[in-house]
Amino acid sequence: MKALWLVSFRPIGKSKSNDFYQSIFIDSVKSIDFDVTFSLTQFDEANVKNFVESKKIKNFYKNISKKDLPNNKKYSNKIMLDNALDQFLENDEFQYLIYSTADIVVPNNLFEILTKIKKENFCAIVYPNTHITNGKLKNSCWPHYGIDLIVFKINKDKATYFKRIIKSYNQYDWGINENFYLAASEALDLDIFNLFKYINIIKFDNDLKSFKENREWQINSWKENQQYLLNFLKDNKLSKLYAYGSYYYLLLKIFNFRDLNLRLLLSYFIFYPYNLIKKIISLLKK
Repeated sequence: MKALWLVSFRPIGKSKSNDFYQSIFIDSVKSIDFDVTFSLTQFDEANVKNFVESKKIKNFYKNISKKDLPNNKKYSNKIMLDNALDQFLENDEFQYLIYSTADIVVPNNLFEILTKIKKENFCAIVYPNTHITNGKLKNSCWPHYGIDLIVFKINKDKATYFKRIIKSYNQYDWGINENFYLAASEALDLDIFNLFKYINIIKFDNDLKSFKENREWQINSWKENQQYLLNFLKDNKLSKLYAYGSYYYLLLKIFNFRDLNLRLLLSYFIFYPYNLIKKIISLLKK
């Protein structure tokens, strides 16, 4: 069995910390005893080609000029997915299509756990991540926002359908990826497995200042992508709560007693009261 790993790298040489995180990410995947090929779609990011060659990884590499994107856009996860699905469909050896960010450490037992799921087609995620901020490891069960590893085990018929249903979807720059991928899992009629009780994903907080990506930029990007997601949801007769319900809805969609352990149950207990109380206080202050 083989896996196609969909990811994209930030420019190399602009931030020592981000370069370090991306190197750790590749090394963690290379350490897994499994045949992995990377699907890399880049958007004129400096020095990435040399970085990839130095890491000696199997990959499909495609660069798309930022000139071919809408004005002031840096990258597109939709274009990355389109390319990956083409590669997946053109090569019969792939059984897994994996999306992830490049700022995580992937545990070496990932495929050992995945092969124990006795279904032909499924989606697997890990939530919550364990965050490292300023070199400090945070509580491993704290419900941070972000699902940074999403695994699809799909046959060619499902992959062909996946390619077809995303024709109405666009996405640029930051945000809404997990909302989209979980909605797509429902459109593909896939069971979702949360592997949290078996796998620990370490997530590094990026050095966003080096790339001029502040919180305002993130919020504006997310809101724009929300409109693209709403088009996708409408065309595929899916709930608008994937776009409007945020993690209140996403965590309900992935909830399953089968996946629970004490730490995950604690995450749910923390998330809903804590965030709802924060939201209420924020509304009252306004």
